[in-house]
Amino acid sequence: MQSEKILDDFEITPYLKKMILFASGGPFLDGYVLVIIGVALVQLGPELNLNAYWSALVGASALAGIFIGSALFGYITDLVGRQKMFTIDVIVIAIISLGTMIISSPMQLVIMRFLIGVVIGADYPIATSLVSEFTPRKYRAISMGFIAAVWYVGATAADIVGYYLYDIDGGWRWMLGSTCIPCIILLIGRWGTPESPRWLVRKGRVEEARAIVQRLFGVDVALETGEVKKTRYSKIFEKGYFRRIIFIGIIWICQVVPMFGLYTFGPQILNAFGFEAAKQAIWGDIVISLFFLIGCIPAMFWLNSIGRRPLLIGSFAIMSIALAVLEFLPNANIWVVIVSFGIYAFFSGGPGILQWLYPNELFPTEIRASAVGAVMAFSRIGTVLSTYALPIFMKAHGIRLTMLVGVAISVLGLIVSIIMAPETKGLTLDESSSLKY
Repeated sequence: MQSEKILDDFEITPYLKKMILFASGGPFLDGYVLVIIGVALVQLGPELNLNAYWSALVGASALAGIFIGSALFGYITDLVGRQKMFTIDVIVIAIISLGTMIISSPMQLVIMRFLIGVVIGADYPIATSLVSEFTPRKYRAISMGFIAAVWYVGATAADIVGYYLYDIDGGWRWMLGSTCIPCIILLIGRWGTPESPRWLVRKGRVEEARAIVQRLFGVDVALETGEVKKTRYSKIFEKGYFRRIIFIGIIWICQVVPMFGLYTFGPQILNAFGFEAAKQAIWGDIVISLFFLIGCIPAMFWLNSIGRRPLLIGSFAIMSIALAVLEFLPNANIWVVIVSFGIYAFFSGGPGILQWLYPNELFPTEIRASAVGAVMAFSRIGTVLSTYALPIFMKAHGIRLTMLVGVAISVLGLIVSIIMAPETKGLTLDESSSLKY
């Protein structure tokens, strides 16, 4: 299709850079919301008398919400378009964040965390499908890498905010309510974002797509409609596509389960390794967050030079070794702990980007957002269970066995990558979505 070739081969424009920047707001809020609760729990736990089970429910509730939101709104995004919910969800996140400041019981906290997770989960398929469908192929890995990196920016920002609010009486309320500040910025930046031309063409709305291409790229193009594609959610479960759902879902679980555990309960985990002061543990968490962020920067360029498959396999191998060091040296000094977690965090950049890049490349436009939502929901089954189980498991079995489970999860990601990972480097969205493997 001519529109596919043109959109895949255009140069990046200032407007597209702005779109990518503000589309990354969803991952920023996800990282911020997930991590700020870990810091807030240090202060919030005693005030609300949270035991290990309530802490586990609080940690898992946002992830459960993301499971619902991503699965449901991915399909809705393919039905009604990418643009309609692009600003509404940010407003809702801000409202829920403010509501979280006035909670007074553990159950209220769990409910509010679940609701904010639903809306954040909705943003992922909307934003990533929109960006992938606008971005030229040679910049696609970089744009998705930027979006993935901003997750860690949000997580690091949450650690920093939590650090400075920790000593304030009732600081946890300000921590949880502070999410509304980036929401206001995102709302301003997202206002007026156009619909995806690819989605419009698939729905037979060619003139609208042509007008958007003309406005953004200054080129008047005759777009061929071809067959109007209906959105059928069941299509993602057809033989060729279902294999891709399983593959992406597994590598996503294997990357985010240890990462989410580290972020949600980072201070508690570092305490188990010997970080005695609460603020010292938060500071160690900030350092590790920076490694997660820094690891995305070279990875977004390596994906175009080394390729998707080799980078995925190599990253999981190194991540497994880094966690194994912590399993065999449970009494290591502080610097060994930080360096090991730092190496793991740095090399998780490649898998972290690919969990967004692969579903957008391996599925056609008419089910792209549905697929993103489905694999995200699939991965959240594992993360919800693991985040709920982590504080209970660590209390019952100790940090060494906990690290051993982390190693096993990372090794599973390595094995699945060797068996199933495809190579999509340099392909158009049409070519990668029709790839046979």
